[in-house]
Amino acid sequence: MLIVLVGMPASGKSTLGQEIARKLNFKFIDLDHLICAREQCDIPEIFRTQGESYFRQAERNALISVLSLTDLVLATGGGTPCFFDNMDLINQSALSLFLETPIATIAERIRADRDNIRPLYAQKSHQELIDYLDELYKKRQFFYQKAHLTLK
Repeated sequence: MLIVLVGMPASGKSTLGQEIARKLNFKFIDLDHLICAREQCDIPEIFRTQGESYFRQAERNALISVLSLTDLVLATGGGTPCFFDNMDLINQSALSLFLETPIATIAERIRADRDNIRPLYAQKSHQELIDYLDELYKKRQFFYQKAHLTLK
């Protein structure tokens, strides 16, 4: 069995994914970490040097490489389901779970994680961050809601 978690950045995909994997005795993979290992640099660096199109193709390639695995829990990046036909591929190969987390909670988590805050988020006030995340969620909601199950 393959379980794939989708949702907004900082929605808890990696944290919950590791816990599910531990309880099921499955392997856990964070798709962003897999991409970074393959590209040998972090995601902001990929965006800065190669651009978003390159990143999204690398993300798709990494996703495809794990969709045939079993006994695995995969945490995707927040945008993974929203590009190409990624969400359809996920649903064909795995049990997909959408973690629907309140925007205010996501904003708090992003602000609290100073070591990993993305430059785009760091430049925003608290209200600007909430407004940005709310707008991003509205754009991505269609894809997230294709998941087999929603966890609130």
